[in-house]
Amino acid sequence: MTLLSILIAIVPGILIAFFIWRKDRLHPEPRLYLGLSFALGCLITFPAYFIERFAVNQGLDDPTKILSIFFIAFIVVSLIEELFKGGSLLLFPYNQDFFDEPLDGIVYAVMIAMGFATTENIIYALQHGLNTTIVRAFTAVPAHGAFAVIFGYYIGRSKFEPEKKWKLIGMGFGLAVLLHGIYDFFLVQELYEWLIGLAIPVLIFSIYLALRMLNLQALDSSQRDTDAP
Repeated sequence: MTLLSILIAIVPGILIAFFIWRKDRLHPEPRLYLGLSFALGCLITFPAYFIERFAVNQGLDDPTKILSIFFIAFIVVSLIEELFKGGSLLLFPYNQDFFDEPLDGIVYAVMIAMGFATTENIIYALQHGLNTTIVRAFTAVPAHGAFAVIFGYYIGRSKFEPEKKWKLIGMGFGLAVLLHGIYDFFLVQELYEWLIGLAIPVLIFSIYLALRMLNLQALDSSQRDTDAP
């Protein structure tokens, strides 16, 4: 059963990464750098996870107190995870020559996020088993993908709109943290059972927004290709 859980933990992230890679077929990124970005996402899972466990061990995760729920959802989980993922994107692919069009922001953001989500999923599979892994395949992993597309959309634009660079980076990071935080707020709280279900509309909206941004950047990429002499 553990092997099946691990397999189910791995597959969703690979499928989402493959989907995004296919969207970049006009100017495909070097596979080496895609792989390195995915591996970087795997590595940053561990410091983020240990920070989260430290907060839990300090008794800061009381799911019946509103301030504790807010702190865990928005600071310990959302802010920390998006900082690690976003920081990795800015430190590695962002300033490299192969990052040569706005769509690359989405591509590399998702590769990092899927490395992160896949490793996180394996940890959960080992700790909680098959049922949790199946649920996360349809919730947590797509959520990480959606937040990454949203952040990557603004990161990609920021490199090629230097006059608005930091404004765009701030907008992307802020929106990713906000949506991630709201999503986790509903999941971690135990004030009202029915509130857990509100995480699903947040996830659906995030995926919808991410697909809109992805299609906009893919269309822009194809138009740049058409307009090129």
